[in-house]
Amino acid sequence: MKNIPSIQRTTTQPKDLVALRQAYQGWSNTPDPLTRLTRRLSTTLSLETQLGILAEEMGSIIPFDALSYRHQIARRDFVYATGMGGPHRCEYRLGLEGVCYGTLTLNRRHKFSDEELQGVEMIISAAICPLRNACQFIAIEQAALTDALTSIPNKRALDEHLQRASLLAERHAEEYSLILCDLDHFKEVNDQHGHVVGDHLLRLTAGALETAIRNSDSVYRFGGEEFAILLPHTGEQEARDVADRVRSAVANLRIDCGGTELSVTISCGVARYMPPEGAEQWITRADEALYRAKDQGRNCTRVFATIR
Repeated sequence: MKNIPSIQRTTTQPKDLVALRQAYQGWSNTPDPLTRLTRRLSTTLSLETQLGILAEEMGSIIPFDALSYRHQIARRDFVYATGMGGPHRCEYRLGLEGVCYGTLTLNRRHKFSDEELQGVEMIISAAICPLRNACQFIAIEQAALTDALTSIPNKRALDEHLQRASLLAERHAEEYSLILCDLDHFKEVNDQHGHVVGDHLLRLTAGALETAIRNSDSVYRFGGEEFAILLPHTGEQEARDVADRVRSAVANLRIDCGGTELSVTISCGVARYMPPEGAEQWITRADEALYRAKDQGRNCTRVFATIR
């Protein structure tokens, strides 16, 4: 019969449990402002919520008239502001382990004392780790919604935004339009010039589309050589005009391929949102319009006809 090893259990001594219980009670009920701040910050990964907590806790110790925060996360500006500013200010670049996590600025009508500035620095030191975690969480979320090649939103982001646009269009009776764009003969570009040139062309196309649209519009990489543009408060004719600007911007692109110059064209299909359809039906209609554009000679815009 084989020897069966015995299992020894280690038990926590009662005095350790008592000490743990006392420590927990002290931690949860402590009047210490730094402990209270970090405990509150640890309850959320929302950067906006964290900054609200920071402003509340800091304001209870060091009065200020305005607090603002600015940071660029995943190529997007994040701005938070509360209160009304004053002529005196202190500004802090929030850094941890050599990485910047934004700039925090306090303003008020009278000058900050040296003791108050030291207090601000201590509070920031306690808050920097939770703020870093919130920034990283936003970056991870944005990465999941961003196309790695072109750095514009991907199809997952488009799906989410189309769902939201559909709800807003029905709720507020607003017009939304969708443009699907497809580079003409893109396979020939890859076959003749290689995928490096093809990838470069896709990045240039994404940039050209962004410059051709309005600030309120959004560009997405729908897949492969296909792009999508979501246009709020836009009817069919306005969307057609945007699509024609897009085609013109892409047609003006030039790529030097070592002695030969590469240029391309793009085809566009337009569909206005028709309640109460879902996002998939909306995309399908835009895709049908795009198919007609490709079938009828390419480098043109076709609109999915709707009855008003």
